[in-house]
Amino acid sequence: MNTDRIAVEELIYQTCTALDQNDYSEFLGLCNEHFEYKVSAFSPEIKKDMTWLDHDRAEIEELFNTLPKHNSDHAPLTRNAVVYKVDFDSGKKQANVVTALQIFKTNLNGGATQVFAVGKYYDTVSLDGEGPTLVKRHVKLDTRDLGWGYHVPF
Repeated sequence: MNTDRIAVEELIYQTCTALDQNDYSEFLGLCNEHFEYKVSAFSPEIKKDMTWLDHDRAEIEELFNTLPKHNSDHAPLTRNAVVYKVDFDSGKKQANVVTALQIFKTNLNGGATQVFAVGKYYDTVSLDGEGPTLVKRHVKLDTRDLGWGYHVPF
């Protein structure tokens, strides 16, 4: 395994850790200035992708800043990510990464843990700096029923 792949995998895992800890400034520190974030899920009923969120960096920052004003479920989420594939594009100094994602929710009342969501990250990572940065994250969920109160990125 080469050093670049290890650095890319570490970046993906660091984004999960930052989000697990609700440390949005750390998460944004791992993102490129041109960061884009999208969440979608395929609906077999309408035979189309549903886009649930599509934000640039400024919009994601605004979302983070307004989270305290949202009526949210505060049960902690734990992301379990496994990097499947890293394709390097040396001409663009970037990597395209596919990561399996499982998100677990632990209820505040009683402490029971359950699977909350399953899907994949499709990330574009810049390799054009001191370390890798996240340029684009498309979260494609298999799960389509998330309940209420989840405004935080997956």
